[in-house]
This record gives sequence, structure tokens and C-alpha cells, in this order.
Amino acid sequence: MSDITLSPVLTRLRGNLLRVSVLICFAALLIFFSCFAPGFFSLNNLQSVLLNNVAPLAIAALAMTVVASMGAIDLSIGTAIDFACLVLVTLMLHQVGLPLALGAALLAALCVGLFNAFLVAVLGVEPFLATLGTLFIGQSVQQLSSGGGQPVYLLSQVLPPGFSAISHGLLAGIPLPLWYVLVIAVVLHILLQRTRFGRALTFTGVQISVARYSGIAVGRTLAVGFVLSAVVAGVVGLMLAANVKAWVPMSGNAYLLNAIGAAFIGSTFSAQRRPNVAGTLLGVVLLSFVANGLLLIGWNFYWQQVATGVLIFLVLAAGALKGRQRA
Repeated sequence: MSDITLSPVLTRLRGNLLRVSVLICFAALLIFFSCFAPGFFSLNNLQSVLLNNVAPLAIAALAMTVVASMGAIDLSIGTAIDFACLVLVTLMLHQVGLPLALGAALLAALCVGLFNAFLVAVLGVEPFLATLGTLFIGQSVQQLSSGGGQPVYLLSQVLPPGFSAISHGLLAGIPLPLWYVLVIAVVLHILLQRTRFGRALTFTGVQISVARYSGIAVGRTLAVGFVLSAVVAGVVGLMLAANVKAWVPMSGNAYLLNAIGAAFIGSTFSAQRRPNVAGTLLGVVLLSFVANGLLLIGWNFYWQQVATGVLIFLVLAAGALKGRQRA
């Protein structure tokens, strides 16, 4: 009798432990790094991680979250980042006005999204293959336009006064990159959770064939999703250009894998195991601070990548166990 009574209690306890397992893991890692990573909790280090790691990766991961919500992966967000950066740097070299240059840079990123939308919604290409093709085409275009991958640098004398403020400016005492993350996160959360388009996007991701039979314009939904993802990713290109004052070909691809990892880590924080904005941001913070802690300990880049891969595996495994527990 006691075993029958305790069984539901133990089941609920195990479910609760699985739900908070990621946060427990993160807290344990923070304690570990505070003990063994010199300067991990120093103000300079925290500011550096938030501005140089968390902010750009968060925006890239939020772009990926849009596509992940409709059951796909966008392998071309790095291309959108690079094209936005390339156009902005090129127009700055030709001393085009900053507002016009920013608009043109985002338009370049939008074109990447439109190309993906054409392949997926019009031609019916699978999203993974369509964005993979866009990735290869984007890399080739960048190599051809840069003489094999040579960076393009900006000189300070050709830059307008507000150019550096894109990545280094302050608003109400808070760095602008953190404002970008906040605004994009709030807008995407409302769009995905509170609008008809967001529900259609999620329904498409759950079961695309049922979505079609339900009267949802699946092609249009997919197209808008890819365009939105590319434009959001393009913001990272603007930040890169202003931060390093250069365009480095294919540098946007450095965000791709971590953006995918953060988006899918974020799904483990959802009761429905669906990609979501809040979970994605938590995934970004987790990956960024783990990478920083390992760097301060002295691990080289390759071992950092191994540790990141293991961390993603463990988090997703915990999410899978949570899903099995619920079933």
C-alpha cells in the first residue's frame, strides 16, 4: 500500500528534478568557474561576455528560434550576417549616409531570406537543403568578391560619428547591444506567442500536413519565417561591422552552431518542448559563460568546442528524459 502511495510522489519528484536539471547544472558550473577561473565574476569579464558573446549570439539564436518554431533549421543565418556586414562596410567606404547604409545592409540580409523563401515556399525544397545551398552560394559569393577571402577594413576618417555607437553606444546607461537583444526578444515573443501568425508558425512546425488541411497558408508562413529570421540575423552583421570596423568573409558562420544549440537547449525549458524566446536566451547565457569559463581556466578552443558539444548533448538528453517522463 505504501509503495502505491509513494509511487506518484516519486514520479512527480523525478519530473521536477528533470525540469530544473539544466538550471542546477548551470549553477554548478558557475560555482566551479568562480573557484577555478581567475576573474570569472569580475565586472570587466561579465561586461565583456555580455557585450561580445551574449548579445550577438542571442540575436543570431533568436533568428534561429523563429525558424525552429516552424520545425526547420536555417543554415544560412551566417550568410545573412555576412551580407549585412559586407554592404554596410562597402557603403561606409563610399561615404554613404549612415541611415541609408543601415537600411541597405538589412535589405541585403532580407534578400537572403527571400531567396530561402523562394526555394522553400515556391520550389518546395526542404528547408535544410535550401538553406544549405544558400550557405554554399553565400560562401562562394564572398570568396569571389574578396579575392579569396581577404578582409575589408574601414579607416576611421571615412566613418560618420554615429558608426561606432551601433555597438558601443549607451541608452539610459545600458549598452545598445543589450537593448537590441531586449527589443528583438520582446517583439519575437509577442509575435510567436500572441499573434495568429505565431500560432500558424508553431502549428506548421508541429505537423505541416495537418496545418495544410486546416487551411493555414503554409507556404506563406514558411516564407515570412525565413525572411524574418534573415532580417534579425542581419542585425548581428551591423554590430560586427561597427565593432571590428571591418568585413571578414564568412565570419557570420561562427555563430551558426551555437545559435542552433541555444535554440534547442531553450526548447527543454518549455513544457511542450517547443523553441521559445526565453529558453533560447537562457541557452545563450549558458553556452557563453561556459565558453568564457573554460577560456579563463586555460582550455584551448578545440577542447572548448568538445565541452560545448557535451553540454548540449546532456541538456537535450535531460529534455528527452523529461518528455519520456511526461509520456
